[in-house]
Amino acid sequence: MTDNCLMTDSDHYFSTTPRAEATPRQVSFHAAGRDITLTAASGVFSAGRLDPGTAVLLRKAPLPTEPGDYLDLGCGYGPVAVTLALASGGEVTAVDVNARALELVAANAKRLEVSIRASTPEQVPPDARFDQIWSNPPIRIGKAALHDLLRLWLPRLKPGGVAWLVVARHKGGDSLADWLGDQGYPTVKHASQKGYRILRVSARE
Repeated sequence: MTDNCLMTDSDHYFSTTPRAEATPRQVSFHAAGRDITLTAASGVFSAGRLDPGTAVLLRKAPLPTEPGDYLDLGCGYGPVAVTLALASGGEVTAVDVNARALELVAANAKRLEVSIRASTPEQVPPDARFDQIWSNPPIRIGKAALHDLLRLWLPRLKPGGVAWLVVARHKGGDSLADWLGDQGYPTVKHASQKGYRILRVSARE
């Protein structure tokens, strides 16, 4: 899922400070009824193109159309966060551990004049709650770390809130759906396309 040619051998898209030189690239795609061009750079997730999983997520999950509090978990340079902000006119929190990704998403938001708060996980207020969480989660961190990540953030859904996740089927999309259900989060496989599952995860009642 990553563009490995854009990173050093020691870099991952979940590195806090990528070592690769920040060579800028333009990534264009269509979402929220408009053509969008964002600036990406080496050392962040899928900097050479819109990641296929993210493309399926934006195409198959219903974008919010009203202002609210939205979270893009693992935002990269911001394709999901920007799309959410454009579609809803709401407040989007874009979270990533990668400092370069946060700089990029903040710059993209400023240029497009949308409201996005770029934050490390620690910078998000502990009492912050969200109407929706959107994520193309970092599968490469491993199953245990992924489960810990979801245990941390899914409880931040507001009552009646929903999370939209995209996971490749061959990387555990179906088993993740089962695990989420076991954790008390009603989960359905909302859509499938090009080997990806779109999971709709409801807040615990």
